[in-house]
Amino acid sequence: MKRLKQILINVLDIEEEQIKDETTPDDVENWDSFGGLMLALELEKEFDIQFTTEEVAGVTCIGDIKYYLKKHGIDLVNKNEIS
Repeated sequence: MKRLKQILINVLDIEEEQIKDETTPDDVENWDSFGGLMLALELEKEFDIQFTTEEVAGVTCIGDIKYYLKKHGIDLVNKNEIS
């Protein structure tokens, strides 16, 4: 979870306290379509994965990001990255 949080903080320019599963683009000023694309690109680079267009478009909250990372085999908990 540590790497995910750092990407969210860097790309979306948010505070760690704002990072909750329920946080949506409506809650974050910089999470517009461009911010979402930059976020997807950084996640792909960091975790060496590739999201589908449907997955990128399907993200409605931070919980969705975790879901798609898990779907791609990224286990944030077992990598000593506990939230």
